[in-house]
Amino acid sequence: MRRALELALKGRGKTSPNPMVGSVIVKGNRIIAEGWHARCGGDHAEVVALKKAGGRSRGSRMYVTLEPCHHYGRTPPCVDQIIQKGIKEVYVGMRDPNPLTNGKSIAKLRRHGVKTRVGILRNELEEINEAFVKYVKKGLPLVAAKCAQTLDGKIATAAGHSKWITSAAARRFARKIRAEYDAIMVGVDTVLADNPRLSAGGGKRAIQKIVLDSSLRTPLSARLFSGGRRSDCTIATTARAPKTKRSAFIKKGINILMCPQRRGQIDLKWLLRELAKRGVTSVLMEGGAHVIGSALREKLVDKMYIYLAPKIMGDQKALSSIVGLKPARIGQAARLQNIKVKEIDGDILVTGHV
Repeated sequence: MRRALELALKGRGKTSPNPMVGSVIVKGNRIIAEGWHARCGGDHAEVVALKKAGGRSRGSRMYVTLEPCHHYGRTPPCVDQIIQKGIKEVYVGMRDPNPLTNGKSIAKLRRHGVKTRVGILRNELEEINEAFVKYVKKGLPLVAAKCAQTLDGKIATAAGHSKWITSAAARRFARKIRAEYDAIMVGVDTVLADNPRLSAGGGKRAIQKIVLDSSLRTPLSARLFSGGRRSDCTIATTARAPKTKRSAFIKKGINILMCPQRRGQIDLKWLLRELAKRGVTSVLMEGGAHVIGSALREKLVDKMYIYLAPKIMGDQKALSSIVGLKPARIGQAARLQNIKVKEIDGDILVTGHV
């Protein structure tokens, strides 16, 4: 199963809205075939492995990270092909949370005399597919927030100078993380201050770029519109945006998404649910400080990536990485758990779930 997990990770950043899945077929003490889900619409991991095994699959054992699908989607049900190919035992890492399959394939395998065991490495497997699990169960994308800051939590000097807080190696790693998400989200103030490209590294899928801009202040000359397709760029705005400006963006092929307001700002929960309806299963929120603060206050953030540079600003007027929570007591502060720490060329990446 650990080998199947390794195989599943080969699909990282390439399978959405499908999950990452790996499969291993064993006969006797030998692995005779392996497979993983490489892209949405392509063969599922089990089918890839079955095709490689051919006639040798009869009487063998299959290890698969996710319960085989039970329904017709872009491909036929994998469970039927497993039965037809004569697999005698199936070891499943985790149940499929999709109600179209959940437990149904396991029951079907057992009805056909296939010995089936469930729950091997379940926690690790649920973690790698946490975006898929949330998307299926709640109809919302997984939301991660990222910030790069000094040890005292600052992202720029009081004068607004921010380049660069972290090392080039940490910034390269951050772009690699971007490629694992369906969309990057920033506020208009980040666009105006930094003019970022919001490009990802290492991913072959087009990544969606989403700007929160309730009054449509984003300039058409912004660098995020250069490179890639403009149709992958969306400005989330409100009725406060002038119609002439909206028309100008639409003429350039840039999506305009009209959103309701909450507390005078874009209703983030409505926006996230709308993005999920459009097939976005994961969002990486990269700023600014007020955007991340608002999302944390509304309990919309699942995960944090905090890059810490070994620097101290020492100025209360310098810009903080997160703004807007205002807890009255320490016990009301947002807290991270399941902490992981990684050193990157002298900087520290702290990852945790909110």
